[in-house]
Amino acid sequence: MNEAFGRTLKTVMLGFLLCVSLGAGGCEGTDTRDKVDDTVEEMAGKKNVDRYKKMKEDLGEIQTQQTEKYQQLDEAADDK
Repeated sequence: MNEAFGRTLKTVMLGFLLCVSLGAGGCEGTDTRDKVDDTVEEMAGKKNVDRYKKMKEDLGEIQTQQTEKYQQLDEAADDK
């Protein structure tokens, strides 16, 4: 009976290791892995921080453009 238990245990452990190795190796480099990473970044707030930084940069560029336009308008008004 002890020998049968040992074989069964070895078979179960081998099956477990096979499933774990296939499961862990199957996600790397796939679209599923990219989606998981994307979801984790979204849940962690990293994407919101990135969006905030992008908006801040865009607002700075818009402000610079508006300042240049106002200066051009002032110069045009002074020339008249």
